[in-house]
Amino acid sequence: MFNRNLLFYLLHSPDLVQSSPERANPREKFYLFIITFYILGKENMSVLQSGRVSGLLTLIYIIAMVIYFTYRAARGKVPRLRRIPGLDAIDEAIGRAAEMGRPLFISHGIANMTDATYGPQTIAGLGVLSYVAEKCSELGARLYVPVRQLVIWPIAVELCETGYKKAGRPEDFNPTEQVRYLSSDQFGFSSNYMGWMWRERAAANIMIGAYWAESLQLAETGARIGTIQVGGTANIHQIPFFVAACDYALIGEEIFCAGAYLSKDAEMIGSLAGQDMGKLLGIVLILLGVIFVTAGSDILTKILSW
Repeated sequence: MFNRNLLFYLLHSPDLVQSSPERANPREKFYLFIITFYILGKENMSVLQSGRVSGLLTLIYIIAMVIYFTYRAARGKVPRLRRIPGLDAIDEAIGRAAEMGRPLFISHGIANMTDATYGPQTIAGLGVLSYVAEKCSELGARLYVPVRQLVIWPIAVELCETGYKKAGRPEDFNPTEQVRYLSSDQFGFSSNYMGWMWRERAAANIMIGAYWAESLQLAETGARIGTIQVGGTANIHQIPFFVAACDYALIGEEIFCAGAYLSKDAEMIGSLAGQDMGKLLGIVLILLGVIFVTAGSDILTKILSW
């Protein structure tokens, strides 16, 4: 078994490092790091567990790509995003509400943002809310935000207030009137949401976040009123309802790029490019897996199981 004496010898071996470890050049320091990590992993298997090393390397790769593309974007080399009609339609919806003198409703879904599975969808919806609040203030459109999760109410208020301040019209924002906690019950929330839209005769309805059975209820109510609707979710079992009942639909991961797409923030766009490199790696591994398995080889499976 490897021990710390061997580690000490390797770190101070003149054959490995010509100078002292403190004055080692970058390449020597890299070798020292790899050897140290390997030996400590052999001593304590909680550091390197079989079957998890490939996942660790993949994570390191994705983090490195995100850092790299974010750095490039900050220096002016911003990746180009493909056009997403559903996100482009948000400005159209805000303009329509302002012209008609009727309110715009925007919902971030019904999931809690702390939920490990559905929380990212709620955060994506709140990112869109920040942008919409600022634009509504600039154009003078009334904004209403229905909330299901009580813990999200102060966050939604803060985002809206910040948007109105950025537009230079903080006095136009009324938190108790415009951001309303409706109900913690799923269908209590949807019934209040539908009634509110119907009474106010909404001009536009934007729904981006995690939705379940209430998705068609809300979208159908908006369609009957005659609102322009943009719906988006990563819950695949609800996407068909948004596609059928909304004017524009965001499918799956399109909602997660919404904040960067709308704000045009260079560093956020750079992080998207870094994440896409992780997806590209997944596609390459799938194609290689198909090729190797077809050829009767299990070498890729063995590598990934390391």
